[in-house]
Amino acid sequence: MSGRRHPLLLPGLIALLLVAAIASVALGSVTIAPARILAVLAGGGDMVARAIVIDLRLPRMAIGLLVGAMLGLSGAALQGYLRNPLAEPAVLGVSNAAALGAVIALYFGLSELHPMALPLLAIVTALAAIGALFLLAGPSESPLTLILAGIAVATLAGAGISLALNLSPNPFAAMEIMSWLMGSLENRSIDHLLLALPCIAVGAALLLYDGRALDALTLGEDGARALGVDLSRARLRLMAGVAIGVGGAVAVTGSIGFVGLIVPHLVRPLTDRSPSALLLPSMLGGAVLLTLADIGVRIIPTSSELKLGVLTAILGVPVFLIHLMRERRLW
Repeated sequence: MSGRRHPLLLPGLIALLLVAAIASVALGSVTIAPARILAVLAGGGDMVARAIVIDLRLPRMAIGLLVGAMLGLSGAALQGYLRNPLAEPAVLGVSNAAALGAVIALYFGLSELHPMALPLLAIVTALAAIGALFLLAGPSESPLTLILAGIAVATLAGAGISLALNLSPNPFAAMEIMSWLMGSLENRSIDHLLLALPCIAVGAALLLYDGRALDALTLGEDGARALGVDLSRARLRLMAGVAIGVGGAVAVTGSIGFVGLIVPHLVRPLTDRSPSALLLPSMLGGAVLLTLADIGVRIIPTSSELKLGVLTAILGVPVFLIHLMRERRLW
């Protein structure tokens, strides 16, 4: 990737990432002193601290970092490919489709038969959405065609979710579905981490591979072809990366919006604004943003833990609008 960045951007994001990770383990409804955390990590410590740190907070912190990184990276990649500052995974229907798969698992009780049924169905429906996207878009390489096809896929998935809520056999099932749709890292375990990790690793690798192609697309499709970019293969890698990575992320956390939309706008002023320069900073920034938001939902005093998707929406909309107003002439 050839994009230029401010020399302190990546070191600063890495430092923030470490701070957020440490704070995620230490802070919560029960604050644990650093000495107790170090004792647990060294293999000792009291039973209460070990249960909180090892069983609850470490998996939650790791999942938050992974999911945030995937959402931030996918948002930057889609904004570069579609040349649209409003693009994010939801634009192509991937997030809605993954959510529909999870809703199907909840509605038919499959998640009670096996805990991995919900994540697996979310990944399968995300991949199915990408397949449907290719069929609707046909051989066209036009970003507008992909956006319109994505809107159709997202609308269909949203209709399926609404139908499940409307026909829910009892109010408790509807409440469970709504709770999952709001997104959360609460009660996530090492099993969820192990399921999400390979999906996010594969998805991130596919998206990071195409930095040069995204830069070439800033010259237009004809210019990119003149530079030797195979747009068909680049599109295939991009769509597969988004489907696999975001599908695995949404599968274990539920629907969390605005991360992929906001983070690229926050880091763009510190780069030369080329798509390749945004990929890695957006990945790190997404991990930081989601982890800090998750700390927020744990320490905000409420009768029950605030849903992570709700907080990202509350924080995300005004931040995004402010940066959009500042940078609309610079895109």
